[in-house]
Amino acid sequence: MARIVQCVVLGRAAQGLDYAPYPGELGKRIYQQVSKEAWQRWLEHQTMLINEYRLTPIEPKARQFLAAEMEKFLFGAGASRPDGFVAPGEGGTRP
Repeated sequence: MARIVQCVVLGRAAQGLDYAPYPGELGKRIYQQVSKEAWQRWLEHQTMLINEYRLTPIEPKARQFLAAEMEKFLFGAGASRPDGFVAPGEGGTRP
């Protein structure tokens, strides 16, 4: 039976994660308050950030940046896109 959480990102009840996807207290908080759907949205946003900023996730600075963006995306006012980013299918040209 699926675990249901009140998702802070979606603002409604949704299927919860199967395990904490991140270590420590932040991972526990994500497990308790973030749905699978919202986590998937974060992973897609994180991939875009890695690609647009050409981050190397093994580097400590990149990991700190991604952790801060993850908190904003999941628990804050939301994370923003990089300047000039145009998602596929949105049209426009890239600089």
